[in-house]
Amino acid sequence: MILDKLKLIFAVYQWKKHFKYDDDLVPPNERIFCGQADTDNFKEHGQVYVERFIRHCHLKPNEKILEVGCGIGRIAIPLAQYLKTGSYEGFDIVPHGIEWCQQKVATRYSNFNFQLADIYNKAYNPNGKFSASEYRFPYQNESFDFIFLTSIFTHMLPNDVENYLSEIERVLKKGGRCFITFFLWNEKTGKLVTHQKRKNKLTFQNDFGQYHLQDRSTPEIAIAYEEKFVKESYKKYNLSYY
Repeated sequence: MILDKLKLIFAVYQWKKHFKYDDDLVPPNERIFCGQADTDNFKEHGQVYVERFIRHCHLKPNEKILEVGCGIGRIAIPLAQYLKTGSYEGFDIVPHGIEWCQQKVATRYSNFNFQLADIYNKAYNPNGKFSASEYRFPYQNESFDFIFLTSIFTHMLPNDVENYLSEIERVLKKGGRCFITFFLWNEKTGKLVTHQKRKNKLTFQNDFGQYHLQDRSTPEIAIAYEEKFVKESYKKYNLSYY
């Protein structure tokens, strides 16, 4: 165990030491739609996530990876320099993000593949043809060692989330790992939001029981889920909660 931890620490150190951004792969500010529209922020967040995957999720450079909601390549771009002998699949609902990744990243890294999922989302793809609650990931059963979603379930309603969890269970290998971010609502966060309401841009004051909305008119802008709902959903789809 100690040796494994040392290997992971060394892997993170070596990756950071040798990593450099090719400016040709970084989209201009006006095309960035995930996080802040700022190239420095884009680079920083991509690197931080890959470091977390290596350190905490034991990501190895020979594994098969799926990114659900790959955006415009914020994480794929730094990941491409780490994933030497493995492979990466990513899909997203925003057409210009996929076009950028296909033209800039996939042409340089043959083990990286991106595709458009034409899914309806009032905030991000209002003309989408398909419902997220019925969408089937275009991959075979038990295809991936590691799956990650960053700021995806923060923009999806419960039926959509449950379907995606079901699909994650289907395409994840036995013993595989998954990294998912949420706006998680529990007693502690509720008190913090109430106490610091004036300071917080996100207050989630629209309570729907299992989830809380920032904006009733466009629910997908930002959604916080009750921690109990997340735990129960993970259990339902045979996923462990850490």
